[in-house]
Amino acid sequence: MSLKSRLAEDRVLVAPGVYDALTASLATDAGFEALYLSGAAIAYTRLGRPDIGLVSMSEVAETVTLVRDRVATPLVVDADNGYGNALNVERTVRLFERAGASAIQLEDQSYPKRCGHLQDKTLIGQAEMVGKIRAALDARRSAETLIVARTDAVAVEGFERAIERAQAYAEAGADVLFVEAPRSANQLAAVTKALGTTRPLLANMVEGGDTPLASADDLGALGFRLVIFPGGIVRALARTAQAYYGSLAKAGTNTPFADRMFDFGELNALIGTPEMLARGRAYEGSAQ
Repeated sequence: MSLKSRLAEDRVLVAPGVYDALTASLATDAGFEALYLSGAAIAYTRLGRPDIGLVSMSEVAETVTLVRDRVATPLVVDADNGYGNALNVERTVRLFERAGASAIQLEDQSYPKRCGHLQDKTLIGQAEMVGKIRAALDARRSAETLIVARTDAVAVEGFERAIERAQAYAEAGADVLFVEAPRSANQLAAVTKALGTTRPLLANMVEGGDTPLASADDLGALGFRLVIFPGGIVRALARTAQAYYGSLAKAGTNTPFADRMFDFGELNALIGTPEMLARGRAYEGSAQ
C-alpha cells in the first residue's frame, strides 16, 4: 500500500525515526508501516553534531538510496528547508524522489536551519514558503510522492500565525501539514481543530522537546493522522553505546555486557547473512 493510500485511511500511522539501512530494516521487522528518515538523526550519527543545518542534500539522498535498497517500506524524508530557494527545492525533490522517497518534508525556516525544538529559529516569509511548496509540487513526477509542509512559526511568530501559515501551505497544495513544536496539550488539540479537515496532520514526538509527549492512539483521537518519533532511536542507541564503551573500558572485555548484545551469529542472522550467501552460491558457476 502506498503512503498516500495509507494516510487516506481513518486510523493513525506511526513512523519511527531511522537514519540508515540497518535501523530501517529493524523498524520494518518490528512491523511499522512507514518510516521517517530524520535529518537530525543523520546529523547525530553521521557527523556526531547537532541538527543545525550541517547535513547536505547529497548526504540525505545517499541515505535514502541505501535505505530504499534495503527495505520497501514507505519512507518520509526530512528535507530541511530544501537546501536553498525554490530552485534548490526543485532539485531536492527530483533527487529524493528518484532515490525512493515516498514523502518529502519541507520547512519554513531560513538558512541555516536548526532543530525545531532548539531556540532562536528564524523563518522565511510566508509567500516565499508558498513558492517553495509550489516548486516542490511542480518538480515531483508522481502525485504519489507527497509533499509535507512544516511550519516552525509557533516559537517565532506565535501559535495563531503558525495556523495561518499552515492554512496557506494547504492552499498552495501541500499534501500533509506539520505544525512543529506546539507548547501544550491545548495547542495540540487546537491544531487539529483549526486544520483537521484540511489535510492529513503530522505530530512530532521529541523526548525532552517543547511538545508534551502523547501516545499515537491519543494523538489519533485528536485528529492527527501521522505521528513521528524522529530521534528516539538515536537517544536510545547513544545511551546503550555509552554504557557499552564504559563497560569495555572498565573491564577490558565484553563479558559483563554480553547479555545486552547480539553475538556474531545472532547479528548475522538478523541482517540476513545466511540468505545472502545462499543467493550468491546460486549464481556461482554450475553445470549448464
